[in-house]
Amino acid sequence: MRDSGQPELTYRSLDDLVRRRLRTWPQRPPGALDSPKQRGIWMRARPGEADTSTHPFLRLPGSNRLRTLPDGLWLHFSPDPADAYCDILCIEACSTLQNLLDKRSRFAPSTTSLLTVCPVPWLTAPLDPGSDKPRWQHIKLLRQQPVEPLVLPVRDVRVLYGLKTRQYDGFARTQMPQAHEYFCPMDALTDEQGASNPAMQALIARASGAANFMRLP
Repeated sequence: MRDSGQPELTYRSLDDLVRRRLRTWPQRPPGALDSPKQRGIWMRARPGEADTSTHPFLRLPGSNRLRTLPDGLWLHFSPDPADAYCDILCIEACSTLQNLLDKRSRFAPSTTSLLTVCPVPWLTAPLDPGSDKPRWQHIKLLRQQPVEPLVLPVRDVRVLYGLKTRQYDGFARTQMPQAHEYFCPMDALTDEQGASNPAMQALIARASGAANFMRLP
């Protein structure tokens, strides 16, 4: 096979390449604001290590089969056991417009609740490679080692969609995003240094609930 100088072409799919890049992003979303609105801890839930499938996922109440598995999923855990919830930041790579429409429908505003499910093996695994401290000990909601999955209602949803350049330009010219939606060119997600991109950090900062207020008390 001729070497085209584009190593990305060796990956199975664009989604796979994006997940490889997101796996290098930090536990706290790059650019996420430190504010009184979110005093808990952030964790990267997806993508996780490639050799395990026990990552958190999203589902609707009463549905044990239909799950939403975003390409990227960051969880912010409430610090108060008496008021348990999580906020989520999802990242979705959309290689076609049909793919975008499908993924947008999963996060469309609804009167039903969205749940985050954190499997026990994920909670009891170390937060970072080389660490001996499991994730659950970083989550103030938990007082003892869990023996059942942690299921939390989602308080706030923010979704960042990555689009190919031509589709991104067309969408930006002609469409209006919903309040929870943010968009970026796909190149920003496949960039090896994407997490340190000032434009990406600024975009994620705007995806914070604190950004909706003139000032916070």
